[in-house]
Amino acid sequence: MKELSQIRNYAITKRLNFLVGSGASVPAIPLMGNFKYDKDGTLVEDSIANQQLENRISQVSRYLVDYNTGFRLFLNKVEDEGELYTIDYYKKLYKFYSDCNQINHVSKKYSRFIETIIGLLYISNSRQTTKNINIFTTNYDLFIEKSVDKLMKVDKFIFNDGTNGYFERVLDSSNYNKTVAYRGLNDNYLNELPSISLIKPHGSMNWEKRQDESIIIKQSVVDNPVIVKPTGLEGQETFLNNHFHEMLRIFQLELDKPQSVLIVIGFSFQDKHIAKMLVRALQNPEIIIYIFGYTDRDRETILNNLSLESELRNLKIITPKDIQDNTLKTLNETDGKEWFSFTIENLIDLLNSPSANKKRGDEDL
Repeated sequence: MKELSQIRNYAITKRLNFLVGSGASVPAIPLMGNFKYDKDGTLVEDSIANQQLENRISQVSRYLVDYNTGFRLFLNKVEDEGELYTIDYYKKLYKFYSDCNQINHVSKKYSRFIETIIGLLYISNSRQTTKNINIFTTNYDLFIEKSVDKLMKVDKFIFNDGTNGYFERVLDSSNYNKTVAYRGLNDNYLNELPSISLIKPHGSMNWEKRQDESIIIKQSVVDNPVIVKPTGLEGQETFLNNHFHEMLRIFQLELDKPQSVLIVIGFSFQDKHIAKMLVRALQNPEIIIYIFGYTDRDRETILNNLSLESELRNLKIITPKDIQDNTLKTLNETDGKEWFSFTIENLIDLLNSPSANKKRGDEDL
């Protein structure tokens, strides 16, 4: 597929944006559909499913911030239920460590993703475009923040989450319009530092609202986070809330800029307000949008959610069948058949070495 060989070049030479959806955090955080039924297979109310999803995201995020806190919360819950050192306790302990392994696995994927885009920033030419990459995510977990915190200790780059302040970090969308440069000791040169901007239009588990309606970004998970729950009214909520509306406004403005590229992973555009914004952005003749589907079935789903009949000149939907790569292969545990899926790990490999991926059946592109 010709487009695949161009992705890395576009990522280096154009204004690069990512849209990361909930699929990127699987299996640590299952998709919403996994919470809609109880253990007996009975459909539960949306409010219950939403709360269970939020609880899971909170649990995972607390673990990411501080493993000891997460483990203490687990022990306190088991003790309150009177199950400490019972058979049920050891079953739950086994599940806790199993969950931890999943969280660590996903966290490593995110770290590789951030490490990869930092590498792209280092080799990009600031004369062609700014050394900044925007990551838009509707996820309110803290996987990206955890990865950035880890990598900032070893790599030189700027992380911009839209805040001002020292002890109290206040969210203000105007903070995204910044460029930071390194000046030589003798003021003999000026080099723009690579930067990553994180924009979360659905909020985050560490966002806390003050009485004056301003939002403080904490270094821990808060009890009542400022988030947009998947109620089906996300569009209405985001436009009524000034902070969420500002995040979406930045999304639209970035897509309207010349020489922009948007790479989408783990997102099927069930959020209608974001789907409409993307379709509107396609009117920008210079934008290029790549949407990576998890399975081959996602192509039709994405087109339906975007209300499009087919792909456009500047919109490419890429599914596993478009790529020749054995790492996409998974063995179905129930029937033993092979099936193919595309994850954030595969996107990382593609950004690092696009020429290694070819369409199945093609000899050369």
